[in-house]
Amino acid sequence: MFISEKEIEIRYAETDQMGVVYHANYLVWMEIGRTSLIQDLGFTYAGLEAEGYLSPVIDLSIQYKAAMRYGQKATVRTWVESHGKLRTVYGYEILHEDGTVAATATSEHILVKRESFRPVSLRKIDPAWDAKYMEICRVTD
Repeated sequence: MFISEKEIEIRYAETDQMGVVYHANYLVWMEIGRTSLIQDLGFTYAGLEAEGYLSPVIDLSIQYKAAMRYGQKATVRTWVESHGKLRTVYGYEILHEDGTVAATATSEHILVKRESFRPVSLRKIDPAWDAKYMEICRVTD
């Protein structure tokens, strides 16, 4: 299983009134992790969009384990949990510098044509990308 890692420096603007990272910022970090994973594999999400495709989130699950604070560094670990004909599930761990798990999550995505929002298979538009996801996914559909 291939895992991409991306370090995030936590900014003051990402914290709430209690001094901890506001919960929605974890979603932003997950997107950074997903984009980093795609780049680490040699592909680009921007290239997919330029060809007229989008990859909307259709399901999201996150479990918060240990608060993070301003001045800390988070590591976002991202992998392909499962990849099927139309759906891809990404897995995430967000870690403190000492390795303590701050959050775990999954996001489920489909690929659609921009103009119609009709689902399309990654296999049809980029067979190499599809094959790479099949090779590295943790769970086979």
